[in-house]
Amino acid sequence: MSQGVVGRTLGWLAAGLAALAAAALLGVTAGAASFSAADTVRHLFSLLPFGGASPLTERQAALLVELRLPRVVMGAVVGALLATAGAAYQGVFRNPLADPYLLGAASGAGLGATSVIVFGSEFADDPRALVPVAAFVGALAGVAAAYLLGSMAGGGGTTALLLAGVAVSSFLTAAQTLVQQMGTDQLQRIYAWLLGGLGRGGWDDVRLVAPYAVAGLAVLLLSGHLLDMLALGDDKAVSLGLNPGAVRVAVIAAASLATAAAVSFSGLIGFVGIVVPHIVRRLVGSGYRAILPVTVPAGAAFLVGVDIVARTVAAPSELPVGVVTAFLGAPFFVLVLRATRHRAV
Repeated sequence: MSQGVVGRTLGWLAAGLAALAAAALLGVTAGAASFSAADTVRHLFSLLPFGGASPLTERQAALLVELRLPRVVMGAVVGALLATAGAAYQGVFRNPLADPYLLGAASGAGLGATSVIVFGSEFADDPRALVPVAAFVGALAGVAAAYLLGSMAGGGGTTALLLAGVAVSSFLTAAQTLVQQMGTDQLQRIYAWLLGGLGRGGWDDVRLVAPYAVAGLAVLLLSGHLLDMLALGDDKAVSLGLNPGAVRVAVIAAASLATAAAVSFSGLIGFVGIVVPHIVRRLVGSGYRAILPVTVPAGAAFLVGVDIVARTVAAPSELPVGVVTAFLGAPFFVLVLRATRHRAV
């Protein structure tokens, strides 16, 4: 990258981190039991050695540390995972409409996770540990099926891949419905999971998802220059010493792992993988060495912000996060589809 591109990328990366910090601070302070941002920061410092006394009461401190803070952390992790996975899918398929939810990855992960929720107790004392693994296998199967079907139908073009992803997602969703009907005693838990949300877990869930999240994001962030080489075409990439097939397999596996890690905790939260990468692309340009690192904090800040809206706009009730992202993302997707169609014409 040129110095100008590097400088612009670093500038937007700093802006994304600042937006994430602001969203996180607002996320831990907003709610029925409110306390100031200054008191929140002072309490967090009080947890450090020689950090001083906390201004919060014991009840406020427990609410902050055990409920709001893990929720904000998981919102940031899930948003970063879904957004970065979406950007990586768009790069590896060279398709602006590629997204974990449109390519069957999320539906496959959902089927795997639902199967563990319903049947996992028969194979393990704590089936929660099996959820990310089952979700990963399902995500890989969903993406592979969509890609193969799209290639057979239309050579992997935008329209063929999109329609294949819709078909595979519909099939996997139907299979998921069948599975959940077999576990009616778990129906309420499954239904809440399907709508997508961040309020069900705590620090144990953060620790469970963290290894998968770190592994997936690390591979994706290291693949930016490889995706830029793939964008030149397979023949040019081969002449530069790249193995396009191996790169696609590695990136798809990492993106599917990231999707699985997010879905296994939060359930189905759609459109993050389309909205955030397209906004970032408008800001930093088309190079994935710039897109991927900026997408991480941007996706994190986006979902933390959406979660704040979900739990405050209809207070004291709480909207599912997946419902809010659908309201925001569906019109955005139409705009992207229209722009893609005009470029194709």
